[in-house]
Amino acid sequence: MTNVVGGTIVFVLWLFILHIATTNFLVFLSSPFLVAIIVLGDALKSIFEAIVFLFVMHPFDVGDRCEIEEVQVVVEEMNILTTVFLRYDNLKIYYPNNILVTIPIMNFYRSPDMGEGIDFYIHVATPVKLAVMKERTRRYITNKKEHWYPGAMVVLRDVDETNKLKVSIWLCHTLNFKDMGMRYVRRELVLQEIIKVLKDLDIEYQMLPLDVNVRNAPPIESTRMRTTWNYS
Repeated sequence: MTNVVGGTIVFVLWLFILHIATTNFLVFLSSPFLVAIIVLGDALKSIFEAIVFLFVMHPFDVGDRCEIEEVQVVVEEMNILTTVFLRYDNLKIYYPNNILVTIPIMNFYRSPDMGEGIDFYIHVATPVKLAVMKERTRRYITNKKEHWYPGAMVVLRDVDETNKLKVSIWLCHTLNFKDMGMRYVRRELVLQEIIKVLKDLDIEYQMLPLDVNVRNAPPIESTRMRTTWNYS
């Protein structure tokens, strides 16, 4: 590359000395070179950023489950300039590596064992049974040592609309979310146990009574097409 640049400079100077080259000729000659330099400069910059992303940052490997721009994907193929991802429905997504270097990437595979949260509502008149519900829920989670770490929390978080209590369960898996299917299998088992406990303790949510006045309501005329089915 240095030899080519040096040779070009010597050639231009030789044309000047011999009065062969003019200013207009040099402008004409340099225009395509400038365009080429700009194009090659952008291409070399993209290649350099891609190499830094792959070999210096290296945020994932093939097979890792990641979240990019709020979409969960699995890395299928890594190339110098692009990376190929598979979405949950096996749709292939191609990302230029020089774009990936500028956006946050969450890697589930490299994360430690991850936490889980479950929220639900109960009626405001059930705090008496709340302690029993908490104890039974914590006991179930503690007995599932292969699924959950000890120390799960069942907390009363908030009161909404004066008639319902928001209850949250915070617990920690013995895995990260690379295996997303197993995460939801374990979560479903906890939900089933919560429903069972709520039924056993007769804990439910009731809506506030509504005051509906229909005395002055106008007659209702339906615009739907009448059915042609005969039910007789």
